[in-house]
Amino acid sequence: MKTPASEHMKSASMPVLLTFVMVISSLAGCTAIVDDSNSNDEVFAVFNYTPSTNIRAGDIIAFDGSSSTPSNGVTYRWDFDGDGSIDETGRSPIWHYDLAGEKTIQLTVSDGSKSHSSSKTLTIVEATAQPPDAIIAQYADDEDCSNEDLDEDKYIVLWICEMDKSMTDRSITATTTVTLDASDSTAGDSSQYITEWNWDLDSSTDKDNDGDSTNDVDFSGEVVDWSNVVPGEYEVNLNLLNSAGMTDSALVKVYVNYAGQWSDFEIGGNTSGNAQTLDFDMNIVYDKDQGNTIRKAVGELTYPQIDDDCSTLPGATNCRAKLDIYAINEEDEEASNTTGKALDQRTEGDCDEDNNDCVHLPLSSYMFTDTESTYGDGEWVFQIRNEKVNDLQVESFIIRLHYR
Repeated sequence: MKTPASEHMKSASMPVLLTFVMVISSLAGCTAIVDDSNSNDEVFAVFNYTPSTNIRAGDIIAFDGSSSTPSNGVTYRWDFDGDGSIDETGRSPIWHYDLAGEKTIQLTVSDGSKSHSSSKTLTIVEATAQPPDAIIAQYADDEDCSNEDLDEDKYIVLWICEMDKSMTDRSITATTTVTLDASDSTAGDSSQYITEWNWDLDSSTDKDNDGDSTNDVDFSGEVVDWSNVVPGEYEVNLNLLNSAGMTDSALVKVYVNYAGQWSDFEIGGNTSGNAQTLDFDMNIVYDKDQGNTIRKAVGELTYPQIDDDCSTLPGATNCRAKLDIYAINEEDEEASNTTGKALDQRTEGDCDEDNNDCVHLPLSSYMFTDTESTYGDGEWVFQIRNEKVNDLQVESFIIRLHYR
């Protein structure tokens, strides 16, 4: 009997189908299955590796391409020796190098219709290489601006002291120089030496766009002077490289505080129905992202209780002096004042209570945060205000900015 044509075609297709199934099965362990639903997504190859530094010959390196896009339905092809051939597949392979040197790694991600590749260069050092030890000298000024001893055994803590400020300069613009000293660092072993001392002054900004915000090079050298530093809190990173190609890093906090004093001046009287004022400008920094946050700002006002010329002025029936401090933010919002401090309570600090009034206005760090109930940082003013008719003498006005 003659076999029907349909039966003949069916039996003839069986070997082809079987072969196709076998091919698909053989590929299942090598690459991810292409998901056509993702075919319109952007394809972008991204990878990292661990350890990321100080990789010795023979060390196992774990590669991770999981940050590539799309996250599913793509294949991963790795070239670990720069020869253009595929050495591994899969999202998270491991690899090692037997010889030291620079190695170029390329990851290619494909969704079946589109592909993207990215490359990185790794430095592999000798198996016997030792890392350096990065050490930053930590120190503090002997005293603050009130001649009080500073008890600091870590960080770098400095005070800018301007204790004889002129009334023609009622702004805080002073800076200082911070010495950064890495001379106690060691190279690793006696056969090695340090080849680079690099300082990154801003841990929050990746200036060279390499994905690491702590390794930018702002200064180079074993000991460097960082000049024109304004009051604030800073994080400084030291990155060392030794002759074996190994690295190490260290971090130090730098705190620059400030105190300025204006002495022996007068503030005019309220003869026109408006209080007389004197403004003292200061910049306040509170930035959580950059790790630069003030702890407190304090205005300290000392003035005689009875002004010498009070009795000679018309209408000056009450010679008891009263001056107040106001704090105003850069939006001209009044944040705080001392008006609620009674005359018999004006004895703050080291005050001659028989002759002077001493009133302080402290502003906590919370007031400088950027929320609806606070006032933010930026350009602030401490204002001395006189509501009295007569001119009043001021013995001293001090502004202190505490970052540590």
